[in-house]
Amino acid sequence: MCGIVGFLDRQGHRPRPTGRVVLAMLEALGRRGPGGAGIALVRDSPAHGVWQIRVSSKRPDLDLSCVEHLGGTDRESATRQGDTLKFTLTPDPGVTVDEIERALVLGGCQLHVVCLGERLDLVKQVGSPSALEATYGVSSWQGPLAIGHTRMSTESRIDLDHSQPFWAHGLADVATVHNGHITNYHKLRRHYEHRGVRFATDNDSEVIGVYLRDRLDRGRTLVDAMADSLDALDGSFNYLVASPEGLGVVRDRHGFKPLMVAETGHFVAVATEEQALRKALPGDYRVVEPRPGSARLYPADVPALV
Repeated sequence: MCGIVGFLDRQGHRPRPTGRVVLAMLEALGRRGPGGAGIALVRDSPAHGVWQIRVSSKRPDLDLSCVEHLGGTDRESATRQGDTLKFTLTPDPGVTVDEIERALVLGGCQLHVVCLGERLDLVKQVGSPSALEATYGVSSWQGPLAIGHTRMSTESRIDLDHSQPFWAHGLADVATVHNGHITNYHKLRRHYEHRGVRFATDNDSEVIGVYLRDRLDRGRTLVDAMADSLDALDGSFNYLVASPEGLGVVRDRHGFKPLMVAETGHFVAVATEEQALRKALPGDYRVVEPRPGSARLYPADVPALV
């Protein structure tokens, strides 16, 4: 019953903020899941070598002592929004994403990492999509692409950490949203835990990012990893991927869950229901349903057609 959306802007001059488009689509799907909502955005022009990190925490202070031995932190730029804290880290040479997350989660800070990367920002919270604007001002967010989720919780807890999107732990600047059920989640989780992977939630959707990271570590490309997941993940599902490479769209082989895509020379938009596309993006364009068993990556660097 959850709703997922994605938007890739192919116009470099950004005629509308990407955050505004994705928020409008989410609001159109709000009845599909009032339990939680979130947006993940890939921004333009990163500050190379500077990682943006967002963690969930209700504590009023921001203790960065657990990561200061891994690089330079900017305490002055740290900001609190809702139940999240955002700060920057310039990692020392050779420091990995895993080392940063391990220090934040298992070190003295004891924090949950919401997202990490040079270009990725990700916010989510309990409640309807409209609440995201009040807390985070997402309608002004600018960038080439974003994905969003509105949640109807059927199994795992209702809180910020279990809401979506999910950062793909261990992969900088990659996030996913998912509608459906991964029915072999527990088997996959046990497999990865035996290999030392630490899961942050009990939400089956989290395993998608873990799987993609594993395939990339084995030398597969992102689009190859998405295609591989059609055989590795059981159940009825659709999921989207946001990364600097582009917008990924995956639909399982059963095709039970609805998903609609609009592709023009100026944008690619994806949503669980067509009415979400029409509300956010008025105009004359064709909307199609991806074929079951398909995995496609829409590149972020394709210029607009004229």
